[in-house]
Amino acid sequence: MFVILLILALIAGTTTAAFYAGATTVSHTSFSSQVSSLGAEVSTLEQTNSNLRSQLAAATLASSNLTANSPEEVYARYGMGVVTIQGYETVAQNTFFGQVTSIESLQGSGFVVEYQNSTYIVTNYHVVNGASNITVTFSDGNSYPASVKGTDQYRDLAVLSVSAPASEFHPLELLGTAAGVAVGETVYAVGSPFGLSGSMTAGIVSQTGRTITESTSAQITIPDVIQFSAAINPGNSGGPLLDASGEVVGITTAAVSNSEGLGFAIPAATVARELPSLISTGTYSLHPDLGIQSSADVSYQIAKAAGSNVTYGVLVEAVTSGGAASKAGIQGGTRTVTIEGENYLMGGDIIVSINGVKVVNGDALASYLEENSMAGETVQLGIIRAGAGMTVSLVLSGLQ
Repeated sequence: MFVILLILALIAGTTTAAFYAGATTVSHTSFSSQVSSLGAEVSTLEQTNSNLRSQLAAATLASSNLTANSPEEVYARYGMGVVTIQGYETVAQNTFFGQVTSIESLQGSGFVVEYQNSTYIVTNYHVVNGASNITVTFSDGNSYPASVKGTDQYRDLAVLSVSAPASEFHPLELLGTAAGVAVGETVYAVGSPFGLSGSMTAGIVSQTGRTITESTSAQITIPDVIQFSAAINPGNSGGPLLDASGEVVGITTAAVSNSEGLGFAIPAATVARELPSLISTGTYSLHPDLGIQSSADVSYQIAKAAGSNVTYGVLVEAVTSGGAASKAGIQGGTRTVTIEGENYLMGGDIIVSINGVKVVNGDALASYLEENSMAGETVQLGIIRAGAGMTVSLVLSGLQ
């Protein structure tokens, strides 16, 4: 082509020169068009690659049961389901001038749940125990009267019914199994510490299966409790403990005085199990009880004093007269032994398993009973008596 143009240029002179200039312009335009087309194809391939990466990341996320929700997203999506609860109680005090009564305010937190197409508020028993003129304030600031629908002092739970428009309720989902909570998992406590509604703190699950004694609930022992590190204060009680996907894993119930980052929560699985009964009957009566009056976790020193080679389990010191353990023939201690400055009733049975599951200590025994049994059911206790192993059948009674 170049040779032909050269010959034509020699013949046509300036005219051909003009033609040559025009030919050069046409070739440059065609080249630019091709570059632009290739650029568009590259852009399309890059977008396709980006989409594939996103799909792969989502698939990896789903298969690993992780979540990409940030704390901001958790609060924005689920904070509306948290409420502030207020009420009043009459307190009697003995003074030099006789008994004097006063009216004191109560304040705590709660959250919305849905059950059989109706909405309720879940909170702690100690938040509403003895309270009158109870009100619930939603995240938008609107307040409405509430009444107690059901309570369970043994697990520090209460359910409230609220006279409010449907638009106020933003139900949260309960994580129904304790197995879904893992030590080290990130959690968020949302509530109203010191009346500061809508407050959120973050931490991790420190441990599960703890047993605590609620001083605000008549010294009642609560098993199978979640320990977490998020900071909580008075007023947080009854609020939800959320995981990174926004599900309720527990209900904040207590903090240890003078501690830093040591809180406890009733598992959401307990609420899910009790909710139908609390709503329909106002109570829950199926908590299992072994009928053991006092016990101690077995240590190396206790095992040595008991003449046992097993250094774990629960030493039965005393059984409740007429209780389940007494009826099953479980034996308590007969002699007092001082071990490292502490007195123990020795000579009783040592519980080392329940239904074939190893019992490491009292917390493990109480947590197993809470999660897997109800009053009236029969369990098989593996025990060590006088150095020999045996199995005893026991019919669980209910808490009185």
